[in-house]
Amino acid sequence: MANVTGVLLFFGLITSLQFVNTDVLQEYELGKILSPLGAHFFDHFHDESLRRVSSKANLECTADITEVENGISSRRAWALKMMDSWGFIPSGILTGETFDLGNFDECLSIAHVTESNRKIIGKYCFLVAKRIKIATCFPASCSAGDMTPFVNNIIQNTLNTSISIKISEISCQTSEGAPWDVLTVFTIVILSVLSLIVILATVYDYFFCENQDEIPIIVKSFSARANSRSLFRIVDNKSNPNIIESLDGIRCMSLIWVVFSHEFIFATTAPNLNMNDLLKWAQQPFASFVVHGYFSVDSFFVLGGLLVSMIVLRTMEKSKGKLNPLMMYLHRIIRIVPVVAMAILIYMTMMPVVSGGPMFKGGYHGTFICARNWFWTLLFVQNYAVLDIVGKVKCLDHTWYLAVDMQLYIISPLLLIAIYKWGKKAAAGICVLIVLLSGCLFATQMINNYSLLIRNEDKDGVANKNLYFATHTHAAPWLIGFLFGYFLHLNRGKKFQLSKLMVWAGWLFSLTMLFTSIFALYPAGKFDAPPLSTFAESFYYTLTRLAWPLAICWIIFACMQGYGGLANSLLSSPLWQPFSRLSYSMYVWHMFVQEVNSRSVRTTTYFSTYQMMLSFWRDLGHTLLMSYVLYLIVEAPLSGFDSLLRGRRESPAPKPLHSW
Repeated sequence: MANVTGVLLFFGLITSLQFVNTDVLQEYELGKILSPLGAHFFDHFHDESLRRVSSKANLECTADITEVENGISSRRAWALKMMDSWGFIPSGILTGETFDLGNFDECLSIAHVTESNRKIIGKYCFLVAKRIKIATCFPASCSAGDMTPFVNNIIQNTLNTSISIKISEISCQTSEGAPWDVLTVFTIVILSVLSLIVILATVYDYFFCENQDEIPIIVKSFSARANSRSLFRIVDNKSNPNIIESLDGIRCMSLIWVVFSHEFIFATTAPNLNMNDLLKWAQQPFASFVVHGYFSVDSFFVLGGLLVSMIVLRTMEKSKGKLNPLMMYLHRIIRIVPVVAMAILIYMTMMPVVSGGPMFKGGYHGTFICARNWFWTLLFVQNYAVLDIVGKVKCLDHTWYLAVDMQLYIISPLLLIAIYKWGKKAAAGICVLIVLLSGCLFATQMINNYSLLIRNEDKDGVANKNLYFATHTHAAPWLIGFLFGYFLHLNRGKKFQLSKLMVWAGWLFSLTMLFTSIFALYPAGKFDAPPLSTFAESFYYTLTRLAWPLAICWIIFACMQGYGGLANSLLSSPLWQPFSRLSYSMYVWHMFVQEVNSRSVRTTTYFSTYQMMLSFWRDLGHTLLMSYVLYLIVEAPLSGFDSLLRGRRESPAPKPLHSW
């Protein structure tokens, strides 16, 4: 789990929506004052006392505002647009609305040439008063520093109030957007070159390669035709005992859960008309699927540990125990790092290129920290290195999962060698390690009195850092998956005869653990509920780190052994296969799509479960499309290069040794 840092950002963001009644009433009175501010500004500009304030601004700004005021007096359309595009009192302050976005495009469309041949263009900015943000429109020659004292003078002298406001310079935009910087040009060039190579390889494949089995590996790696054929190929895996069909379904459903949860997180930063309803929604049972969406990530860790142990142990058995950790790391780096590097470039540079809007100033929310600390992300240590440098935000928030998974992958050769040499003794040692890590997690939460309930605000993000982003807190699910992979390796091809009682008991316990993990804290999560003790919350958080992966392991085992029933029909459907091959790209790119769509709005939005479902399906569809395109030009060629490095001619979409 996308600005916004994984599903746990929901805790901090939703807590900020708790409004004190007195503050709301003050803001309502403030709204009544601000509602006619645009008209007051231009109507009173001719006042001499206000002109003395405006004279402190630059002369060009003063002259342009005078021209606008004259244009309004003469009923000129371009000048009336500048006043008309201002926002008014937000409709619904008492229900949590704090934005009025005015008319962004109307303001930016203003382009008037004066008689002195000077061009006046509209400049859209937010006027900020307490939590309220109202759209304003000035001539572009005026800075926020020019306008703030002038507007304050109007409020204090004309409207008889001492409330102080400011014009936010960082929110200001004009139709003459900032020119592309070197990094943006570089990103566009890289994408263009890769796209050109893909087009040329596809044309060569289509016209000159009649026999698909004899396509040169370099052409096959870049050909959109070949890679699409590989991506959408449906393979019958039932005849292969080494293939676990249900993994595709678990992987894809976990990814859908991640995207779904992030959709609600972005809703907390949207200009919602009824933001207070979001606070009420967070206390409903359905909200538990979002608040506890981090269990979807634990499912990924289970799959990651399972695949590493099962596949590598199979390889070690064939090579009589030989293992080359450096080659493992190299293949992993080829698979993961270039895609992440391209993601950093695209997130930082391409958002303003592909979209815009009143909420879009500056593009990606993590641009600043990416510019300073991008290398931590490529080194896969950002879950430790970045959190204390610039607040709580990381470059590419959701890549914390890749960091944790990579760190666990790095230590996996030690575990693989141990379990290959000492077998069950090493497995017992790993079980002890799981117990110790669980005890460490419990002690950390108890000693520091940490809480992850949404009612208990984690202002500095310390609890998130030490309980959620730390690698050792997710090591237990990964290690449980690792041991389960070892179990499957030892018993590959074996059929377990289980009685109906044992099967029903297995499903009952697994479903109980899953739903208890999701809903156990629902009563305590309500803001009017009695406080939950640190011991109880620590006990819950520690045990669910064990219960969830064990339940996932049972589901996989039951599906493999023929006891899955309806669950196996769903999870093992071959229709998941293309989705599964695309899942890594979708995880990397989904927050780009969500942030672009959520910040490009032109009007206030309305929060409801139905509206969120509409947004979810829209963003999921856009993510699929974007992921497919970037899969063809970035990920698939890298997989082909990895195949070339391995020295064998195979499909450019090999099965990776992790949850993707």
